[in-house]
Amino acid sequence: MLRRLALLAAALVCGAALPAADAEPPGCPPGPTQVRAVWIATVGNTDWPSRPGLPAADQQREYRALLDTAVRLRLNTVVVQVRPTADAFWPSPFEPWSQWLTGTQGGDPGYDPLAFLVAEAHARGLAFHAWFNPFRVSKQDDPARLVPDHPARVHPDWVLRHGGELYYDPGVPAAREHVMDAVMDAVVRYDVDGVHFDDYFYPYPAGEPIPDAATFARHSAGFADVGDWRRANVDLLVRGMADRIAATGRPVRFGISPFGIWRNAADDPRGSDTRGLSSYSAVYADTLTWVQRGWLDYVAPQLYWEAGHPAADYTTLVRWWAGAVAGTGVQLYVGQAAYKVGSSPAWDDGELAEHLRINRGHPEVRGDVYFSARSLTSTAAAAMERVAAEHYAQPACPDR
Repeated sequence: MLRRLALLAAALVCGAALPAADAEPPGCPPGPTQVRAVWIATVGNTDWPSRPGLPAADQQREYRALLDTAVRLRLNTVVVQVRPTADAFWPSPFEPWSQWLTGTQGGDPGYDPLAFLVAEAHARGLAFHAWFNPFRVSKQDDPARLVPDHPARVHPDWVLRHGGELYYDPGVPAAREHVMDAVMDAVVRYDVDGVHFDDYFYPYPAGEPIPDAATFARHSAGFADVGDWRRANVDLLVRGMADRIAATGRPVRFGISPFGIWRNAADDPRGSDTRGLSSYSAVYADTLTWVQRGWLDYVAPQLYWEAGHPAADYTTLVRWWAGAVAGTGVQLYVGQAAYKVGSSPAWDDGELAEHLRINRGHPEVRGDVYFSARSLTSTAAAAMERVAAEHYAQPACPDR
């Protein structure tokens, strides 16, 4: 019954006729679609819950308010972080309850947040993409501060310390399998519409080497270059997730939101005319390969620069990513830095609306994702009202 009500709501939002009582609800009608999404971050209580340890009723009230804002702005998708630090926003047999819920890792919040998150989104006609951080274990680097039965303590050989944090080592096959098992537990148990990975694979540079020499010696399998080996490890995770999701036979979409620069043209003629950090070398994420091999349903690069930026111009990057997905069947959504509005003269209240105007020149762009939810009602409130007025005058169905 709840699923039927959710589809009824979706039909109303998208302008479809209500399904007959004895028919399978059709959801959105055929025709143009557009993703209008917002990231709801939970790590560090960025967006939700506003602080750890809130009573369940207050957590739920806050989340409903975030969804109501999304509906008011005529968005149609929420991307909610449900596994921020090798923990869970659902009763997982693989990892402990998240500390960002109760303030104590392993503390039971007294309800099933993921079930609630999905049901409330669907009740408003919003698609729900479950957002997982693949390899980050903790925002601090002392394993003893994790719960005693945490997999990172049970299997210390899976873990890297880097930049004051803990990570699962992508080069350890058992660690990769664990990550996929933890994610798939949510996929098969909940009515999620998508699986979403962010940009963290290997840790970002922090002025120190990644301590995986022993893993490389044990698992390099003939690779001579450690960078190529690291990229192959991340490839194995991405391809493995794609295969597992497809094997469920359910219409769950798989997408990744990489750092906005794949490679600079100075390093690879296939790269963009930019001069910045590249995901290919910094976190060993070869997104272009994933797109070309069809391992993803969508890619949502974080294009967090303004139009005219001297090193990473927004227009240049949209053009590059549009070319990257052209002819592949992988859909392109643009990650938008709503949080930057007001941070500099370049980021005035019209910058986001200008980005969407630029996007219209590239039919490969099928939507936008805004980071993050709290900014939509604070620093970016006026900018988002302008986006809604200029670009979202009519409702739209999310991509299928």
